[in-house]
Amino acid sequence: MNISPDSIIYWEWDFFKVSATILFTWVVMAILVLISFLVTRNIKSGLEMSRWQSFLETLVGYIRNQIREIVRGDPKIYLPFLGSLFMFISLSNLLAFVPGYHPPTGSIYTTGALALCVFFAVPIFGIARAGVGGYLKHYISPTPIMFPFLVISEFSRTLALAVRLFGNVLSGTMIAAILLAVAPFFVPVVMQALSLLIGQIHAYIFAVLAAVYIGSAARARSEEEHESGKEDDKDKEGRDGESDESEK
Repeated sequence: MNISPDSIIYWEWDFFKVSATILFTWVVMAILVLISFLVTRNIKSGLEMSRWQSFLETLVGYIRNQIREIVRGDPKIYLPFLGSLFMFISLSNLLAFVPGYHPPTGSIYTTGALALCVFFAVPIFGIARAGVGGYLKHYISPTPIMFPFLVISEFSRTLALAVRLFGNVLSGTMIAAILLAVAPFFVPVVMQALSLLIGQIHAYIFAVLAAVYIGSAARARSEEEHESGKEDDKDKEGRDGESDESEK
């Protein structure tokens, strides 16, 4: 039994190897690109809208609303990244029912790469929203003593993202394989259906956690602006009060 798709090699030459992880990663990406091209090549509105276009718009609208609720702001700049993350993980897990297919999310290299994308996306979106100084300032807020703890948390949550998705997909695959050997008819079918559902849940959790991390970096600046605005209002009220007393 192959525990990881990394151990399945389809082609190799010298130190170049095409494993199941690489092959099915490209398959998933090709399917996503093909579906996007076919659905969007003839976009219509109203009653002329196709079922696939309607489904895709509903899905994108749902993802946009989820991002808006989490980041508490305009989801437009986050949608391409977070939507792509969710769609890739979701389709990777959904295709598990295809015979011969091995989910690339069952490889620690794939989940590690996805977690690294989130790791670098957090400062990129944070700097885009708050600037370099504003983003780095939250590492020493409320006190510089927090700096090493905040840096450690950045690495630990990246590691947790990768290990959580890898462990859950791998454990589902192993349980299905074991049950297939013990009871090769009814039970594996039920477990396969459950693993498909669980795979979608894990895709949702991964995307939500990524949105939370990115949203927290962006909200740091918003809260700072909000506090600054409150202080300005207090100063203004104080000046108005002093001017009223002087007039009396």
